[in-house]
Amino acid sequence: MTTPDPTPPPDGPPGAAPEPVFPSAPAPPDGVVPAGSVPLDYQRFRDEPMELYRELRRDHGPVVPVLLDGKIPVWTVLGYREVVRVTTDPNLFARDSRRWHSWHLVPPDWELTTFVGYRPTMLFSEGADHQRRSEAICDGLASVDQFELRAGCERVADRLIDTFAGSGRADLVAEYASQIPLRVVTRLYGLDDTESAAIQDDSLHLTGNDAPIALQKMQTRMEALIKRVRENPDQVNVAAHLVSHPAGLTDDEIINDLLGSIYAVQQPTSDLIGNALRLMLTDERFAITLSGGRRSVGQALNEVLWEDTPVPFWMGRWAAEDTMLGGRRIRKGDCLMLGLAAANGDPDVRPDFHSGAGGNQAHMAFSHGKHGCPPAAREIAEVIATAAIEVLLDRLPDVALSVPADELEWRVTLMMRGTAALPVEFTPAHLH
Repeated sequence: MTTPDPTPPPDGPPGAAPEPVFPSAPAPPDGVVPAGSVPLDYQRFRDEPMELYRELRRDHGPVVPVLLDGKIPVWTVLGYREVVRVTTDPNLFARDSRRWHSWHLVPPDWELTTFVGYRPTMLFSEGADHQRRSEAICDGLASVDQFELRAGCERVADRLIDTFAGSGRADLVAEYASQIPLRVVTRLYGLDDTESAAIQDDSLHLTGNDAPIALQKMQTRMEALIKRVRENPDQVNVAAHLVSHPAGLTDDEIINDLLGSIYAVQQPTSDLIGNALRLMLTDERFAITLSGGRRSVGQALNEVLWEDTPVPFWMGRWAAEDTMLGGRRIRKGDCLMLGLAAANGDPDVRPDFHSGAGGNQAHMAFSHGKHGCPPAAREIAEVIATAAIEVLLDRLPDVALSVPADELEWRVTLMMRGTAALPVEFTPAHLH
């Protein structure tokens, strides 16, 4: 087999672009749908995902050809070892989505447009370009002072709790969990409270018809931030670190990578908070110590990362050459969807899934390899989630669900799984 070319393919316009690029690459002569492809059952994915993964693995093995929306062919990688192999070989299983031979089957309003359409961010870069940009981002995130991060999280959490503490009722998803990550992270970038709130509002419109306008607003705010940093280079924030980094990033690269990190930070971290709160409010193992919840917060977060990971699937990787994976023939240009939640429950590496994960942190919730979530970003997400939950329990120690647990619903898209709403009640509290 020839050595895969790590450089991006030539199709698709180079340089920065406010909207995703969808190349029209020709399909292979023998078609693009592997024999025996299985339509993905979205209802079962929503209601009983682990049962679905077990059934697919039993009937088709660790790598399964599935059809998304009944017509879009992808390989779903369910096995833990297979996910590790894909994520540790970025030359063969590449990240630039312009390699995909099935763009002609993708509708323009597809729900995964935001995640799969090529953008000139670090997330889609490959080879030396990815190495250069990822080192800069990793160094920038690692420069964050953990004590200041924790203090900033607590301030944001307190302000949000102040808005509903006196009422005795709240929806902890809409009014709390979904509001925290972006407010914290954009402050780390160097934006002030007003700018962070504006970015938060823009991010709510990144799907649907308003997406291009929302993205343009966010890009304009980031352009102003970088201009301000270059004029005042002594600032201490992530953006300033990127501007001065030896990698020599251009303004477009910095802006695109900061915008790309917004997608990676906001919804997964929000769902991590919401899913952990759901667990603690519904599972007696955690409810027993809820009023003093500090001991249980870390356990709840780790259990969620194993069993209710906010990112059950991730698209994706695109084969740079023909190869074999899990007994399947993968062709050049095929798309691979990483089954992160399925890998967490792989009986080959975790035979007694329901016994709990304990302190084991070898989960795939943050993916793996060079294109996985950087260690510094994982630490930031866990600090944000831990602080958010602990501040809530300190401020509202008798918080409890105001509806039966079986009425709670999951908000599920293919790549995001989170609690749709957490209606709670508590003794009205004074403002902080």
